[in-house]
Amino acid sequence: MAKDKDIIEKELDQVENALTRTEMFIENNNKIIMIIIGAIVLIIGGYLGYKKFYIGPMEDEAHQEMFMAEQYFSKDSFNLALKGDAQYPGFITIIDQYGSTKAGNLSNYYAGVCYLNLGQFDKAIEYLSDYSTNDKLLYPVSQGAMGDACMELGKTEEALSYYKKAADEKPNEFTSPIYMMKAGFALEKLNKWEEALAIYERIEKEFNKTNEGRKIEKYITRAKIKLNKL
Repeated sequence: MAKDKDIIEKELDQVENALTRTEMFIENNNKIIMIIIGAIVLIIGGYLGYKKFYIGPMEDEAHQEMFMAEQYFSKDSFNLALKGDAQYPGFITIIDQYGSTKAGNLSNYYAGVCYLNLGQFDKAIEYLSDYSTNDKLLYPVSQGAMGDACMELGKTEEALSYYKKAADEKPNEFTSPIYMMKAGFALEKLNKWEEALAIYERIEKEFNKTNEGRKIEKYITRAKIKLNKL
């Protein structure tokens, strides 16, 4: 028992010594510690203020400014959507002026699709690459659009990579079968019929109720003929 008591007392002494050293450190460095704490508070407060009083109003303004550009986009008036008119800005101006906002980010997507439809494929890739999202539908569509631009530029391997991302990274029954089909066509162009067949059979198995699934049999047959499997 005496031995246990000695151990406990020794441990208590060690804790007390540690606390004493901590107190001494705080006392000796009190000024530095207060400066650090003050800096942290200022940074957090500044960030919150920036978000509330600068980014917030700018976000609202950006969404209002892009309304007409979205209207032009919906009517396939892609040049007006990009460059605006005498009264309203287009997506390019919105990106330049409100790039740090969500509206500015979304404008990169719109601009990329506009350039894709206008046949300016390098520009399409440039703007689509600047767009970031975790949205389950917009992400695959943006990746697929980059795939389309690459295909138009003859960059089939790069297009295939984007189509695979579009199909698999955020899978869903609406966009996945579309981009799986495009991946299959890219593989055919690369003469990779075995891989194309695997994708077509996957569509048949996983997305048989979709438009792509209902017509997939002819592509499976075509791939099998190429592979001498029929």
